[in-house]
Amino acid sequence: MAELIAPFVEQRKLLPRTIDELALLLPNYFVAEVVGKIVGCAALEIYSSKLAELRSLVVMPEYQGLGVGKGLVEACVNRARDERILEVMAITSSEEFFRSCGFDFTLPGEKKALFLHTREA
Repeated sequence: MAELIAPFVEQRKLLPRTIDELALLLPNYFVAEVVGKIVGCAALEIYSSKLAELRSLVVMPEYQGLGVGKGLVEACVNRARDERILEVMAITSSEEFFRSCGFDFTLPGEKKALFLHTREA
């Protein structure tokens, strides 16, 4: 998993994760395989019965645009539904991709997430 994520961390598309962090999240990860090779992954971190976060979604460049990412998002959302989680958020620089998966900037009642940057990444 660390090997798959590393190029995306180097490109500053994902935050770095230690091996210990990845190990803790491992039960929450979904992987996409092609002929026994892992080509993508995503994690669903559940914070409460109200909120979960779709994290660390990556798909190897040669498999992007083939539905692998959407399948991983769908797996995470289905897990959230199974766990009866009310909302799933994704913090991303790939706005159009997540919009195509049904995500939006606002929730019913015009709820919005606001962020404050406290340090350089």
